[in-house]
Amino acid sequence: MPNESPFFDRDPIETRRALDLLTEGTPELRGRMPYSSNATFLVDVVHEGLSAQAIYKPLRGERPLWDFPDGLYQREIATYLISERLGWDLVPPTISRRDLPAGIGSFQLFAPSRFEEHYFTLHEAGPDHDDAFRRICALDIVINNTDRKSGHCLLGTDGQIRAIDHGVALHREFKLRTVIWDFAGEELPVAIVTDLESLVESGLPEEAAVLLNSFERDAVMSRSRHLIDTGCFPEDDTGGRRWPWPLV
Repeated sequence: MPNESPFFDRDPIETRRALDLLTEGTPELRGRMPYSSNATFLVDVVHEGLSAQAIYKPLRGERPLWDFPDGLYQREIATYLISERLGWDLVPPTISRRDLPAGIGSFQLFAPSRFEEHYFTLHEAGPDHDDAFRRICALDIVINNTDRKSGHCLLGTDGQIRAIDHGVALHREFKLRTVIWDFAGEELPVAIVTDLESLVESGLPEEAAVLLNSFERDAVMSRSRHLIDTGCFPEDDTGGRRWPWPLV
């Protein structure tokens, strides 16, 4: 059917199985994702009877930025690894893969979602997802996310909140831009502090550390320690300039 959606729903996939699918699965390119500033593709993947979809962001499709080096796809991978080290399960499994049509890039498990929903609609509807949003807020500070749009917070068809699009993150200079300011000044939940302390004590996962330079690695630890020491979500100290555009 010509109007058939290219996206399909599926049951949740356990992380280890998802990583095997992404690493070893047979890919078939479906097409380019709309509204993306860099080349972003939807890919069907099949591995040992399991079918799912993935989002492919190749290095060759990146637009040069004056303040970030080439290789934004590596920051997608590093963010996933940091989220996993924190134990927050916010970012869909993400790997590097080079045997795809446009060469090396990030390869992230596609999260079937209710795409009419995003941070603004979900937060306004009530507090059901606020614990997840608080973790995303803390993660964005740790990774120095410069582009947390409302539409980068997804409500999966399984009911789980996920965070996507982290290519412009992990800069050494503080460049935070986010729509999540509703928790500003609020005390950090004890569980978040505990997880941050574990990250500081254990350090970055080795697989993430090699994707960043020494200044960027140090900055991740410094931002994490600052959150622990202050014990609360920060407020916008710029008079409202720490917002991305567009907001959704």
